[in-house]
Amino acid sequence: MAAKYQAYPEYRNSGEEWLGDVPNYWKVIQIKHLSTVRRGASPRPIDDVKFFDDEGEYAWTRIADVTASEMYLTKAPQRLSDLGSSLSVKLEPGALFLSIAGTVGKPCIAGMKACIHDGFVYFPELKIPSRFLFYVFAGEQAYKGLGKFGTQLNLNTDTVGGIKIGCTQNNELEKIVHFLDHETAKIDTLIDKQQQLIKLLKEKRQAVISHAVTKGLNPDAPMKDSGVEWLGVVPEHWIVKRLSGLFSESCARANSEAELQYPILSVSIHHGISDKELDESELDRKVSRSEDRSLYKIVRDNDLAYNMMRAWQGGFGASKLNGLISPAYVVCKPETKINSSYYELVLRSPNAVTELKRFSRGITDFRLRLYWDEFKNISVPVPQEEEIDQILEHVKRVNSKYDQIADIAQRQIDLLQERRTALISAAVTGKIDVRNWQPAG
Repeated sequence: MAAKYQAYPEYRNSGEEWLGDVPNYWKVIQIKHLSTVRRGASPRPIDDVKFFDDEGEYAWTRIADVTASEMYLTKAPQRLSDLGSSLSVKLEPGALFLSIAGTVGKPCIAGMKACIHDGFVYFPELKIPSRFLFYVFAGEQAYKGLGKFGTQLNLNTDTVGGIKIGCTQNNELEKIVHFLDHETAKIDTLIDKQQQLIKLLKEKRQAVISHAVTKGLNPDAPMKDSGVEWLGVVPEHWIVKRLSGLFSESCARANSEAELQYPILSVSIHHGISDKELDESELDRKVSRSEDRSLYKIVRDNDLAYNMMRAWQGGFGASKLNGLISPAYVVCKPETKINSSYYELVLRSPNAVTELKRFSRGITDFRLRLYWDEFKNISVPVPQEEEIDQILEHVKRVNSKYDQIADIAQRQIDLLQERRTALISAAVTGKIDVRNWQPAG
């Protein structure tokens, strides 16, 4: 950092760990002397429909609406009614606010009229550019010494107001902001390219795997109509069966001492069934006694399991070990010598997921349930056992190849994000002098 940018001529010790040495003419000042720090407010109960109006003047801002990569809040899924906004805190465009609950320490600037709840603080009389203070918070180092950064109990109006920052005249702070706007935009562009690459790799990987498990590996194999709309054509020598001809539902519960010690597993829409026990923070409820574990269903090695509420999103997994899963899941026990891992891949393919949604019951997407009685009627391809083994080996190689490329892209993202944070911290603490900086070209 120092090699690329010029330093100030003289420094002094700020007395603050996160600031370190600052330019000798900068002031070190607490945020509360630059503005009062106030907390947002919420109408209660927050889910009352009278507090919301799609045509309302003020957007309702949640923690989830504030992203680390965007400076301005320009959209929110809900708007408050006149009554709702009167019971909250109204911010006009340009106002800075900071999350102090949930994901702590996320700064944002209102890009529209917005209301904030008590999980945020704001700065109503800020005497310095709001974008400079945004970058102070975005650099993260200002939170050092305030406790466990990232917990819900860490920040409040007093701790935020007590943060000391380096400060100089506003015209110089504006130059720092201009520099950071320009330089972080370049870094963000590079990050976005890597993120797009990872997205494309994911799509390509899924397409390659889906083709392998539904069309086979031989591009010259004669094909036939499967008679199943979602499946289309399949190799001529394959057969097609309903899942009821391959699996039966198992509702077995743990009762022996050995079974009660099985690990508690989950089924993810991204990774299939887990291969290790969930920790207590991930469990639907804590399970500490053997009689609690007896309520869970047994899933055995090579069983297929799915989450009834997430099946329409690909929430399937073939178990690699004996374990326990939520009674809200369905366990499918193979009726013959088949490899359930193949059928997991089939059922997680995009066309199959569409079919699973069609068989699910519910009024809205997030209330859909796929019950065994519907699931068993879905038809799937059934290659020969030797061919399934070949397909699974091919998928393993495909995953290895794409994982390596994605890992390289993710490492690039991590390095760029580290550089972005370091650059912000260096600029807002005066480690680099940008008073005479001009954009290249």
